[in-house]
Amino acid sequence: MEIYSIGFTQKSAGEFFDTLKANGIKRLLDVRLNNTSQLSGFAKQADLAYFLREICGAAYEHEALLAPTQDLLDRYKKRKGDWDIYTEEYLSLIRSRKVESVLSKESFEQKTVLLCSEPTAEHCHRRLALEYLQQHWEGIVARHL
Repeated sequence: MEIYSIGFTQKSAGEFFDTLKANGIKRLLDVRLNNTSQLSGFAKQADLAYFLREICGAAYEHEALLAPTQDLLDRYKKRKGDWDIYTEEYLSLIRSRKVESVLSKESFEQKTVLLCSEPTAEHCHRRLALEYLQQHWEGIVARHL
C-alpha cells in the first residue's frame, strides 16, 4: 500500500493540485498543527477542503495525532533547534499517542497523502510519521511528491 506526502510551500496552487490529480489522490490527511493560518494561502483548512473536492474529487481530513505539539514546533522552528533532537522528540510523541493503533490502516487503502507545509520531506515530520507507520504496519510504501 502506498501512502504519499506533500508540502504546499514553494508550489503554486496549479502545481499542487495537478500533482495530487496526477497521482490519483482521494484523501488528503492534513498533519499540520496549525491549518488555518493566513500564510497558508490555498492550503487553509476550509479552502483546501473545497479545492480538493472540486478539483481532485478528494476528501480532506485533519489528523492532529500526527501533528507535533506547539512546544515541540516552537523549539525547532522559532529557536532554531537541532533536527536530530526534533526527530527523537517527535517520534517519542507519536509513539506515546500509539498512532499505529489509533489510526486505521484500512483508511489508508484509498490513495492518501499526508500534508504539511515544508516544500520537501527531508526535514518534515510527515516523513517521520510515514517512516514510523512503515515500521508498524506491513506493506507500507512511502512516496514523497
